[in-house]
Amino acid sequence: MKIIRAEKAGFCFGVKRALDMAERTVQSSSTASLGPLIHNQQVVEKMEKQGVRVVGEVKETQAGDTLIIRSHGVPPDIYEEARRCQVKVVDATCPFVQKAQRLAAESSQSGQVVVVGDRQHPEVQGILGWAGGNAIAIETLEEARELPFYEQLSVLAQTTQPAANFHGIVDELKTHTHALKVHNTICNATEERQTVARELAGKVDVMIVVGGKNSANTRKLAGICSERTQTYLIETADELEDNWFTGVVTVGLTAGASTPDWIIEEVYRKMSTMENKETHEMMNMEDWAEGMQNLHRGALVTGTVVKINHDEVFVDLGWKSEGVIALKELTVASDLQTSDIVAIGDKISAVVLRVENEEGNPVLSKRRADEMAAVDKLKELAESKEEIQGKVADVVKGGLIVDVGMRGFVPASQIQPGYVEDLNQFKGQTLRLRVIEFDPAKRRVVLSQKEILQEEQAAKKEHLLATLQEGDVVSGVVKRLAQFGAFVDIGGVDGLLHVSDIAYTRIKHPSEYVNVGDEVEVQILKVDKEQGKISLGLKQLKPSPWESAPEKYALGSLVTGKVVRIAPFGAFVQLEDGIDALIHISQLSEKRVNKVEDVVKVGDMVQAKVIECKPEEKRISLSIREAAAEAQATEDAELLASQPEAPQVTIGDVVQSESES
Repeated sequence: MKIIRAEKAGFCFGVKRALDMAERTVQSSSTASLGPLIHNQQVVEKMEKQGVRVVGEVKETQAGDTLIIRSHGVPPDIYEEARRCQVKVVDATCPFVQKAQRLAAESSQSGQVVVVGDRQHPEVQGILGWAGGNAIAIETLEEARELPFYEQLSVLAQTTQPAANFHGIVDELKTHTHALKVHNTICNATEERQTVARELAGKVDVMIVVGGKNSANTRKLAGICSERTQTYLIETADELEDNWFTGVVTVGLTAGASTPDWIIEEVYRKMSTMENKETHEMMNMEDWAEGMQNLHRGALVTGTVVKINHDEVFVDLGWKSEGVIALKELTVASDLQTSDIVAIGDKISAVVLRVENEEGNPVLSKRRADEMAAVDKLKELAESKEEIQGKVADVVKGGLIVDVGMRGFVPASQIQPGYVEDLNQFKGQTLRLRVIEFDPAKRRVVLSQKEILQEEQAAKKEHLLATLQEGDVVSGVVKRLAQFGAFVDIGGVDGLLHVSDIAYTRIKHPSEYVNVGDEVEVQILKVDKEQGKISLGLKQLKPSPWESAPEKYALGSLVTGKVVRIAPFGAFVQLEDGIDALIHISQLSEKRVNKVEDVVKVGDMVQAKVIECKPEEKRISLSIREAAAEAQATEDAELLASQPEAPQVTIGDVVQSESES
């Protein structure tokens, strides 16, 4: 077994810099890191012993403490909170991440900001904080396709983002704006490490990736390798298993950016020990098997099943001892029992993995024999693109394992159109598949169900786009919700119900009116055949409240409403859903008003007089000042009317006083 180490592996510049800064800081003060300093439990534990404790929030520190900002970076409000708490900050944010934060802040001044990356990752959360409240994080090309159109758009990348994914999303975003500004903030070291790992994985039988299993960087590395060969992700040498290397000729070794050299070295040494042990065993076996040409490693043999237990099958080969097949070498599936696959008396073919194990039994693989039998058929299918069916045998990082005569891999991005959040839902299902990549030398089969579904969806969409007319009313089912609207399936094709077309009133999120699974009737507002997009409307099926506004809000009438927004020039009052009226600052009071908030606040109920109503411009103006003046005039008139009438006196009348009488 030959072990090949990747040229680029282990600590990156940003991680090493953060650790160096932490080691220098802990020597002079009480020190904490905001979150684990790096995504490697062994290193975190080592740093804790040196005095760097881990906190989840700034408030867990005390005045005078030193707080290390890890290489992922944080939103700007963290720095302000630390200042208020009188906590000293040592900023170990990776320079590449700092550059992304600065570009995000600058880009937010001129338009919509999109960050390509894992929206739950602390680095992405930090960049979003610098980009402001309207910034959006997306992870996949499918999510990019669902975005609406923006006048100006800036896009950045998580520093560990695979370059191919970022560039694919950038190409899609070009169709969503007139002005796209691209900031490629992927770390060069990350891109180099991923490229080297991908190339190495294509040359070996098994790939070992070393790093923290909670590290996005390391998981991406393992995902890239698993697309090309059998891959195992481990944190320490103790996790290595002998059976991973049975029959393996070459093994690749790489590591994530948060993996220290001493852990990589431990893994390499243990693998080297396993290699020497296997070589010694093979030499002894080959001496014993000399002259027995039909029983050697790689030979195809036939035998009868004579014994079955829960994890092994024994096969009579007509030799001095029975061949043994482990459960994992019986089938691709990981959740089946041996009795589900074979029965005593079955005639089966198998490939010899080892001439003799510790008990003297030949070690066989039925799965390898099935693969040999499937090669010609799969090669033909790869050329013809004919559809086949395959049952999902297992769920692995980055996709599904299916049984198509040999171990086939369906990447998560190739299961179906749109983002798949839970891969486990497909366990045991039979998928409709097409071979998109086949390399028999590496026993590699990559398949796609999405291609088939997309072709069918494209045909449906083409038909629908050709037949739908603007103004048509159709039924649909709400499939997904986004901040900017809801996607409605109107017969196999999704249309966008923008948040502004759901109701006449202002709403913050579509869930205020619709939920996933709701059946709705919508109107076709626009059909863009070139872009393949359909715009839908819900409020258009209801009469606009402005149609009856002239009668309900006639000039001079008194109305009551709720203050819903305040601006420097006045207050907006909601009269009903979809109709907001403006009380200009000059109409709030007879006295001079410096600030609107001095007179009214959001949530106040006010009575005002309609002084302007222009429904064609969707504008109503009100006046509290005139309503108050009118009310005062009415009150004065009523008071005057309630006074007793004085006697009328004419010239010549004699008025007698009490004293005279």
